[in-house]
Amino acid sequence: MINQLKALKLVKIYSIICDRFEKDLKYTCERFSNNHKQDLTDQEIMTIYLFTVQEEQRFSIKQIHKYACDYLHDWFPRLGSYAGFSNRLNQLSEAFRRFSASLFEDFLPWDCLTDQSLLDSMPIITCSGKRNGKVAKDLTDKGYCSTKSMYYYGVKLHALAFRRENKIPFPEEIQITPASVNDLTVFKEAWSEKTNRKFFGDKIYINEDFFSELEQEKNSIMITPVKAIKGQCQQIKNWDKAADDLFSKAVSRVRQPIESLFNWLIVKTDIQKASKVRSSKGLLVHLFGKIAAAFIGLIF
Repeated sequence: MINQLKALKLVKIYSIICDRFEKDLKYTCERFSNNHKQDLTDQEIMTIYLFTVQEEQRFSIKQIHKYACDYLHDWFPRLGSYAGFSNRLNQLSEAFRRFSASLFEDFLPWDCLTDQSLLDSMPIITCSGKRNGKVAKDLTDKGYCSTKSMYYYGVKLHALAFRRENKIPFPEEIQITPASVNDLTVFKEAWSEKTNRKFFGDKIYINEDFFSELEQEKNSIMITPVKAIKGQCQQIKNWDKAADDLFSKAVSRVRQPIESLFNWLIVKTDIQKASKVRSSKGLLVHLFGKIAAAFIGLIF
């Protein structure tokens, strides 16, 4: 059994998921077979997952199922076996993706600066780069994380987040790519059409020709720390050093909160470790289920 406060949260999460299912989530996991009516509904499966990750900090599917068996059986008497629960959960990968996006849309804080965006990415690791990655090969590949100075197999989570002064930024969009994909490539493909925007990124987003054109066509600019010019004489570097250092420090100070956003996600959901994932759908549930579990806390 769970206490009254947790029970209220469980009911609230279930109510929100049911409302979203009626609106659009039901179309992401529609079944056209004679077995389309299950004893344990998709809404209940998602509720168990989100509540257990968000409230109880149980991160693996086995831990989530065990907790539900031990403490939520009165609420979900038709829970069934671990294998069945895991299989049903994987079928809801697209529902979790859509639900996490809806949380960003429905719970946008009032203090977001919608004309200023922070960009960054973080690795989601399925296995070490020293091994040969065999899981979710259609989504993952080998990449390098400069922050951790390591090669790894997995994906990258790219975030475009609205700036909030003196607070953690709030995600506008999240993209998932194989680990080897360059951050600038993701920006060009996913976010280069946004108008009247100031983007704050790191040095990987430096591309003078592309962003000059973006400023002319979309009135959007990319602000990054100053990158040293190869072949520039030392005298000119010394002349510009003080101004360049101050500018780079100011940009880094604006960008730092998005790293706090990633750290918050890791602490809340352990999202960065995906070594127990065994399929592509399982990886998507791990990613978007954990993101939804973290941000559903905003409701309370």
